[in-house]
Amino acid sequence: MLALIQRVTEASVKVEGETVGAIGPGLLALVGVEPDDGEAQVRRIAERLLNYRVFADADGRMNLGLAQTGGGLLLVSQFTLAADTRSGLRPGFSTAAAPAEAERIFSGLVAICREKHPGGVETGRFGAHMEVSLVNDGPVTFLLKA
Repeated sequence: MLALIQRVTEASVKVEGETVGAIGPGLLALVGVEPDDGEAQVRRIAERLLNYRVFADADGRMNLGLAQTGGGLLLVSQFTLAADTRSGLRPGFSTAAAPAEAERIFSGLVAICREKHPGGVETGRFGAHMEVSLVNDGPVTFLLKA
């Protein structure tokens, strides 16, 4: 499981012109599910999303996690993140989980994050063509792997 996280001042997702998820300050996480991902990977990524220290403390150092700041979390499923790009000029998708399995795993991640993060968890719409807008704060961007 992969999560490309970006610290944002705001982020939103639209599907067919309708905003389906939006947050103010917090994290946008683009999530890719791989074929062997399961409960352990979901719990590990959830823990890292909520506690990865990318927010400034009183001294301006990145020492605070999302759980400590109470910011929003916008989770967006993105199967292209799990693509095989090691060769050629076209991505391969055999390294991404099948859609039904990916949706089940992604839904589990959303459920755990909502349970553990009272700061609010928003999502895109699984499998839809989405327009993601964000204002990257920093910019601060990290690729997390479970």
